Amino acid sequence: MKTLKQELADRWLLYQFTSDELFKKFDEWKGSFYCGFDPTADSLHLWNFIGFMVWVHLMRRWNKYFALTWWATGMIWDPGWKDSERTFLSPEILDKNQVKISAQITGILNNLEWFSQKKFNYDFVNNKDFYVGMGYLDFLREVGKFITINVMMSKDTVKKRIEDPNQSISYTEFSYMLLQGYDFCRLFKDEWVTLQIGWQDQWWNLVTWTELIRKKYEAETFALTWPLITDSTGKKFGKSEGNAMFLDKNKTSPYFIYQYFMNTSDADIWKYMKMLTLIETEEIDKIVANHMEKPENREGQKLLAYKIVEIIHGSKEADLALRISDFMFWENDKLEILKSLSNDELNTFLQAMWWFIFAWENLFETIVKSGLESSNSNARNAVKSWAIFINEEKVVDFNLDLNTKFINDKILLLRKGKKNFRIIVK
Repeated sequence: MKTLKQELADRWLLYQFTSDELFKKFDEWKGSFYCGFDPTADSLHLWNFIGFMVWVHLMRRWNKYFALTWWATGMIWDPGWKDSERTFLSPEILDKNQVKISAQITGILNNLEWFSQKKFNYDFVNNKDFYVGMGYLDFLREVGKFITINVMMSKDTVKKRIEDPNQSISYTEFSYMLLQGYDFCRLFKDEWVTLQIGWQDQWWNLVTWTELIRKKYEAETFALTWPLITDSTGKKFGKSEGNAMFLDKNKTSPYFIYQYFMNTSDADIWKYMKMLTLIETEEIDKIVANHMEKPENREGQKLLAYKIVEIIHGSKEADLALRISDFMFWENDKLEILKSLSNDELNTFLQAMWWFIFAWENLFETIVKSGLESSNSNARNAVKSWAIFINEEKVVDFNLDLNTKFINDKILLLRKGKKNFRIIVK
């Protein structure tokens, strides 16, 4: 196995780090590290998935991961790069979000354990517990005395809000960074956690908290970041049509994640495959070289999309996403695919395709309802010109009884021309 530093560098997952000593420690000894998640939504995004891959390379070297819920900090929001203060969420909503995200993290890490053939050591911590019974004066003594206002105001996201006359920052948001610093202190004190990791734009916070621990405990801790990711066109990774893609399959289906990566440009396959899969980097070089010999076959995109969905949602969902994609975009036996679908798989198919419920319309009314033609007369002409197919059979009978054509008495495939498909459901 490569050294941790070499592995992360080869996979484009290393941006900044405080010292080479951290790699020696986390390669040769069993260390503990943490990365937090914000429970202000009930699902993580595809954007967060990059963090999973950093975690797994640390855990493959027998280091322990602490998944920290930023419950307390979620109560007041991170000022981040937002232009104004945001609405507070109730403790009940934060609790529900924390439970859902923890289950999501567990599921993905279970998949990663299976694919890496290693048992990972990880645990969940909620910073809500850090503040139970703590008074305001105690907090100021524990943290406030070690961090200067000068340092807090020098943070870019705070400075932006202060210097712009049209904006402001509340004392509550300003205090957010103190809570984050206390998180690291408690994890260091209670669990001997010595490394915090995060995005490159969190670097300022991470090194500030290592300094806080140095002052408070006279101990050395470490920080490491991975880079912000954009594709070859400069578009932010993990968004489709400007919207974030969720890791919750009820919010973003595995098929849509699959299709997102099927749309990866040839120039990005190499980087994404190294960052987001566990395929060995040397093997990836060969895969991409073979792909570039016939890029029109999109073999690189297929493998990339399959592997990522497999890690996030499991092999069953990856197989189904592949079948949907093949059904819609590649030559295959579409009827055999439809016949093989379970009810749950059919529901996933329907989320990805244009479909409607059969209400005993006649042939021409069905074609119009499908949107393939705009009127009954146009539908009649389409049938007359042999452009309409039912279950891949050319329609020649104007009086065809559609009710007799449903596959397994529940689904029917309507097609106009070569590529215009519709699914009809009883």
